[in-house]
Amino acid sequence: MEKIQICGIPALRRVDGATLGTCAGCGHPLVGRIIYESIEELGIKDRVIQGVGVGCTGFVGFATNLDSALCTHGTAPAMLTGIKHALFDEPIVYAYQGDGDAAAIGAGALINAAVRSEKMTIIMGNNFNYGTTGGQMGPTTLTGQVTTTTPGGRDPARHGWPVHVAEMLATIKGVAYSARGAVISPKYFQQTKKYVKTAFQRQIDGVGFSFVEILVPCPTNWHMTPVEALDWMEQNAIPEFPLGEFRNVDRLD
Repeated sequence: MEKIQICGIPALRRVDGATLGTCAGCGHPLVGRIIYESIEELGIKDRVIQGVGVGCTGFVGFATNLDSALCTHGTAPAMLTGIKHALFDEPIVYAYQGDGDAAAIGAGALINAAVRSEKMTIIMGNNFNYGTTGGQMGPTTLTGQVTTTTPGGRDPARHGWPVHVAEMLATIKGVAYSARGAVISPKYFQQTKKYVKTAFQRQIDGVGFSFVEILVPCPTNWHMTPVEALDWMEQNAIPEFPLGEFRNVDRLD
């Protein structure tokens, strides 16, 4: 049977044996495709420096030849601040972080970069658990969701409520753009790519801090098949974490 190629490999994706190293059905490679294609289409690949976060999201950084800085856990916004200032705002800087990396140990760095309106783009892959370390409860774990540290389900009275990062950052005056997308269907993929390109454009235009949260499946730690994970996200995750743009301005007053 003749093989039909539906889509090619993004130009920025390494093909020299580098691997994303992710589990079957993981959403991070799809986010990687969005990031690579967005940078290529915006014509900024020679200006980009990426901060490689800790966790499964780091594989996206390892699988491209973009200039990179490997960050310790939670510090990507702080490191990118230093790079941006040291090079007089010339580079376009971004990091792809997990929800634990960005919203737990890295919450202080994230929020303060937004408050200072640092001209950077942070993309957060939200899979509602600590994926790399075995599926523990994270800051965005849904109410009632079972994890290795919440075997009876997340109880707000005991564990607190899920953090809605995109909405939270949208309340900060230094933020030029904040949105949430998902990668569980072609429709959502295209919508999310539009959000990522807009976030980069706000940085290119020198407006201010930009952020995109992306809901990604984690079938292995959720103990589901890839198809079951997609259905679970549609039925449970998106109602809790609605998709869309929460702040989009072309100037800060």
